[in-house]
Amino acid sequence: MTTVTHDNWETSEKPVFDIMTPTKGAQEVLEWSYHHYGDDIVYACSFGVEGMVMIDLIARVKPTARIIFLDTGIHFKETYELIDRVKERYPELQIKMVKPHLTLDEQAEEYGEALWERNPNKCCNIRKIIPLEKELSQEEAWISGLRREQSPSRASTDFLNKDDKFKAVKVCPLIHWTWQDIWNYVRKEDLPYNPLHEQGYPSIGCSVCTAKVTDSGDSRAGRWANTDKTECGLHSDS
Repeated sequence: MTTVTHDNWETSEKPVFDIMTPTKGAQEVLEWSYHHYGDDIVYACSFGVEGMVMIDLIARVKPTARIIFLDTGIHFKETYELIDRVKERYPELQIKMVKPHLTLDEQAEEYGEALWERNPNKCCNIRKIIPLEKELSQEEAWISGLRREQSPSRASTDFLNKDDKFKAVKVCPLIHWTWQDIWNYVRKEDLPYNPLHEQGYPSIGCSVCTAKVTDSGDSRAGRWANTDKTECGLHSDS
């Protein structure tokens, strides 16, 4: 049996998960997490294809689970349409659309038009990080769909991670899944997904900061293309 422990995570109870299960430990991690944290855990979903897998797995464990979507106001219309489809398929899930404290017009008035072009870090902070901080301020843990394969910065992600940024435990059930694993599960379970994935967008964020990927390299290459930025800041230490 292959197991994964969490020696770097501060807790009186150190769970061990078997990664040789059909879901590579994901189902077991979710079962443990919802049992351990009860109602003090929430899934922050971007509604990418990993999110569809995560939602399906979560619904099997806790059909009434809470899910939050950081609604920046500048997502693709296909993303919003997908959310409506998910609500129809999983009617018991509690999906909350979390909006920033500034509307796009208010942001433009205070910081100028198209802030995402001039200062994408500031834009992400206003429209993603601050809203998530507010949502997680009363939570013990949150769930993320990070996978180790996605990028070098995510290669050391564990099932359970001490998240100093949001002062909560970050649970990442899909860390051992490959891109092929994700799509195999989506097709096997006939899950809904964003059609943009089939149009050259392996990773989908805000429409103004997501471009098509023309090769088979880094799946996140289309995010903030032609800039030094690789993450919105939700999964960084600072």
